[in-house]
Amino acid sequence: MNSMLRKSILGVAGLAFTGGVFAGPIAAHADAPATAAGKPVTAVQADKPDMGKLIPHGVQGAQSKITLNDEQTANAKAIIAATKKAGLPERAAVISIATSLQESKLENLGHLGDANDHDSLGLFQQRPSSGWGTPEQITNPEYATLAFEKGLKQIDGWQDMPLTKAAQTVQVSAYPDAYAQWEQQAADLVAQHWNS
Repeated sequence: MNSMLRKSILGVAGLAFTGGVFAGPIAAHADAPATAAGKPVTAVQADKPDMGKLIPHGVQGAQSKITLNDEQTANAKAIIAATKKAGLPERAAVISIATSLQESKLENLGHLGDANDHDSLGLFQQRPSSGWGTPEQITNPEYATLAFEKGLKQIDGWQDMPLTKAAQTVQVSAYPDAYAQWEQQAADLVAQHWNS
């Protein structure tokens, strides 16, 4: 038998064996609960982002959390979609969502009258007078996210910075440490919705 044919036959046999090893036991025990040393094993969803990448420095300080309504959840998903469109990693979405949680509680705010901070609008409370875009643009979640992340990308080493420093460098807030309190909830939202 020539060597090429022999390699092909052995390769097919190897695939069949490997497929049987992996498919056989799983198929044979598909209805049985997974156990290790007699204890149930929790299945881990492989496509969820790694929490170590989402929060590389650990959370800084006490964490805040709010219950999100459907609109706020949709805005978090819009931030994630825009981050993917920009070709940025999950960490950028965490920073973006934490920033929006601090600035607007993930609400796409219009002009708030006397309560408005100058002419701040939208998810990130960006200001038309500061060059972020028109009111229509910065109240569009995708545009606002891409504008924020454009600023983020201009910061050398943003990926390795604590969240609050990266957010503050873009936002230039009067309360620079306030972003840190939203890191865990932002990471949880990214983990939940990045691949949904």
